[in-house]
Amino acid sequence: MTVSLDQLRRCHFAVDLGAARTRVYVKGAGLVVDQPSAAAVNTRNGALIAVGELAEKMTGRTPSYIRVVRPVSGGTVVDIEMAQRMLRHLLGERLRRKLRRKPRLRAAACTPHDADPLAQRAAIETLVGLGARRVELVDTLVAAAVGCGLPVEQAEASMIMVCGAAATQIAVLSLGNIVTAERVPVGGEAVDHAIVQHLRHEHALMLPSQSVRPLQVALSGNGLTPHGPAATEIQGRDVATGLARSVLVDTAAVRIAIQTPLTAVLDGIGKVLRDCPPDLVADLADRGIMMVGGSALLPGLDQMLRQATGMPVHIAERPDICAVQGLGAMLEGRIQPLVLNPLAA
Repeated sequence: MTVSLDQLRRCHFAVDLGAARTRVYVKGAGLVVDQPSAAAVNTRNGALIAVGELAEKMTGRTPSYIRVVRPVSGGTVVDIEMAQRMLRHLLGERLRRKLRRKPRLRAAACTPHDADPLAQRAAIETLVGLGARRVELVDTLVAAAVGCGLPVEQAEASMIMVCGAAATQIAVLSLGNIVTAERVPVGGEAVDHAIVQHLRHEHALMLPSQSVRPLQVALSGNGLTPHGPAATEIQGRDVATGLARSVLVDTAAVRIAIQTPLTAVLDGIGKVLRDCPPDLVADLADRGIMMVGGSALLPGLDQMLRQATGMPVHIAERPDICAVQGLGAMLEGRIQPLVLNPLAA
């Protein structure tokens, strides 16, 4: 399945439904929504209590009858009805009325490179429920490459790595097409889980879920690199007693725990390079890898990849919003017509 730039220019808004955050770009208005993909629901009557950042703050802090749900997992909508309700509240009544006035409302949405037909259908039905008469699906890899300014329309190789919450997608692009790509089921959530499991096994300490990501920065001045403090004091809950307790955590051991799940990402990069034509690999030796996605901001990840691959590694200026910005550039017609944006079926 393919979608042309002419079709995308007819779209009125674009949605990037990610496992961690949901972003909406409206043509002529720019990025209007950038909120966590979370919703708090009253299980007694099904009422929606909160969405976005407010629902995210409720995680782990609600009574038993209030449940915080995530309707998107790994870039795929797993609960269409909840995703529609979440998007309606995030957009707001005023913006929804403005969109409904558009004749034959069209929408664009990002989907993972290896999305199966069911995942594509779920994304389409989610936006159709918001009033869209037609939905164009765009490969996340191409949208992110356009959003971070890679010259994907040229006859030269561009390598991009989309670091998501649930998965990492790696691809080499040339002449507006994906030459080879790989999806690795390891993302920011796997790194968070590795830290939590390390503290539980080594220190019998349970760490609050919302404290994991700040801990990644606090553990070392350079994240995954060994140039930081030898130990860091961490507060959490004792597994045995349930009481609050603080421990002194060895940062070297935590760096090892973080690197373990990232070996799969290195394997994915190696597979993409092996499947890539030699002429394009020669281009990548100079141009390197462009990292986008929220998990690209993990401190020291770029340096670890640079040491492991021997290639230059760059982080986009705003890696977290590159995909939706790329969609916006396509909607606004700000890219060369040569880029056709294929979507793997």
